[in-house]
Amino acid sequence: MSQAPTQQIPEITATELKQRIDSGEDIQIIDVREAHEVAVAAIPNTTHIPLGQVLDRMSEIDPNRETVVHCKMGGRSAKAIEALKRSGFTGSLLNLKGGITAWSNEVDPSVPRY
Repeated sequence: MSQAPTQQIPEITATELKQRIDSGEDIQIIDVREAHEVAVAAIPNTTHIPLGQVLDRMSEIDPNRETVVHCKMGGRSAKAIEALKRSGFTGSLLNLKGGITAWSNEVDPSVPRY
């Protein structure tokens, strides 16, 4: 039996996210990378919840706020969003397209690329 195709995960670009933050929108950002990656590069005002802990720490994510989930390139954050949705998380979840690498390339070149 083949697996059903993955549901399309809504995305936001780094540029769109920056514009929405700058305009004062209430967006929470969840970083699902590992601690050693966050030590190298981080987007300001994010909550760090490593991918392996995201379901155990789901209560830390406010379902009443729009949430952007990010990792390095967008793969782990997509997995986190799928897992949260499967576990019944009802809030709005967006994947940061291209992850922190896109943030560094499009928004803030001072954020190191690794």
